[in-house]
Amino acid sequence: MASLVFMFVPLSLMLFNIIFLLPHPSMAMESHPTCNSCIRQASSQQPSSDDCGPSGTLACNDGQNFPTYTCSPPVMPPTSAKLTHNDFSKGGEGGAESECDNQFHKNTEKIVALSTGWFSGRCNMTIIITAVSNGMSVEAKVVDQCDSQNGCDDEHGFLPPCENNIVDGSSAVWEALSLDTEPGSAEVTWSTA
Repeated sequence: MASLVFMFVPLSLMLFNIIFLLPHPSMAMESHPTCNSCIRQASSQQPSSDDCGPSGTLACNDGQNFPTYTCSPPVMPPTSAKLTHNDFSKGGEGGAESECDNQFHKNTEKIVALSTGWFSGRCNMTIIITAVSNGMSVEAKVVDQCDSQNGCDDEHGFLPPCENNIVDGSSAVWEALSLDTEPGSAEVTWSTA
């Protein structure tokens, strides 16, 4: 009987330490398996259902921190977005092959990548993008995800995670909208075709 008591006490102390002294998983920091240059942290802010705020932070080796998102603003045609420029070709700043077909693409194709929250279920879908500044529109095919959760690694062209409201377009999309890529982004709206 005495030996059972001696076994029970250490087990009780170990369980106490596990339950009460270890940090909660939501506060844990972990290295991302495909990212040698980043650390993921959970956000203390929980996004509300209508504003889709950051769900965490990605800290890159250069010391910069970037918000990460698991959602995007609601799709309410037309949906407001920020158009950014992406090079979908092999060796371009886009990183790896497009997620929808595991291929690189020519920048003469009218194609886009959508932020993580908008991407789900939209592979190969045609969307209509309209430039807010001049009203010009173009149809483009969704071929990739603009990853809002990961970045700063080879797979993502060493770029930070995308914001949650991005339509990342090829040169052909920018040209069809008569927009200059030099500013880096442009206000647009988008809807399904």
